[in-house]
Amino acid sequence: MIKGYQEEVLKIYDKLRTIEEKTLEDRRKEIENKLPQVIEIEKNIAKLSLDLSINIIRKREDIDEYISSIKEKITDLRMKKSELLVASGYPLDYLEMHYNCPKCKDTGFIGSIKCECYKKNLIKVLYKNSEINYILERDNFSNFSFQHFSPYKNGNEPESPRKNMEKIASISWSFIENFTSTHENLLFFGESGTGKSFLANCIAKELLDRGYMVIYKTAVDLIKDLKSVRFDSQEDLEDLLINCDLLIIDDLGTEPLTEFSKMELFNLLNSKLLKRKKMIISTNFTIETLLKNYSERISSRLLGNFTLCKFYGEDIRVRINMNKKK
Repeated sequence: MIKGYQEEVLKIYDKLRTIEEKTLEDRRKEIENKLPQVIEIEKNIAKLSLDLSINIIRKREDIDEYISSIKEKITDLRMKKSELLVASGYPLDYLEMHYNCPKCKDTGFIGSIKCECYKKNLIKVLYKNSEINYILERDNFSNFSFQHFSPYKNGNEPESPRKNMEKIASISWSFIENFTSTHENLLFFGESGTGKSFLANCIAKELLDRGYMVIYKTAVDLIKDLKSVRFDSQEDLEDLLINCDLLIIDDLGTEPLTEFSKMELFNLLNSKLLKRKKMIISTNFTIETLLKNYSERISSRLLGNFTLCKFYGEDIRVRINMNKKK
């Protein structure tokens, strides 16, 4: 899985370099037609550089004087080349590779260390291949409306679903705007169809567009991934789940509630909390059901390290579909 993503990232860099090499070739042809003397200067510089290397290897007797002389000639030729380009309206680096990332020269690596641009391209690949890519075309703040939530208070809740959602939306925007400066996590809980997954996806879209690495997993898929980590030594996958900027776990409680799943879920939650990597978890469970179904170690972290946001009201999906039929 992760190796496939890495291969796609490297393909992005290959494509960037191929495009720039072709563009540079076209620029050279243009200069060859308009300023052939510039190309001739480049050839002379290349010849002098080769001669310099050969004489250094052969240990020429007057090597120091020779090196100084050749370097001076090369410097003069480079200055003459620059003057010709600028006088004709071209930038000084017109005949050089123009990398998208000068630090790694569009390779993704500085030595053996991943360049900071690697993460940005990995985000693009993950975003493109993730099922959330299609979901976010629909689930985003452009399509968010408080009109879907009832303005009338009912039942034992302290305020109307609309007023409640206005408060949760405010919490969500604060989470987005202060993403790098707080250690907040969000727990969305409440009945099915009340907007939990939709709002989590809206937040994901905003943060992805701002360049953060967001990983979306249903609880069922997350447990499958944790099994791969544990039994197939998927270290890259484990690194991705733990060190992504935001991990969204959707529909907590739909996964098989086994001792293995509970243990691995605890380990993941604990690792991310220790590293201060943020999470959004949504569940149809009530707080009481969470306490009943999960160990004290898990529930204490969910209730103690997450901002709790209770969703309630009508099933919005049903309401929207009914309105479409009218």
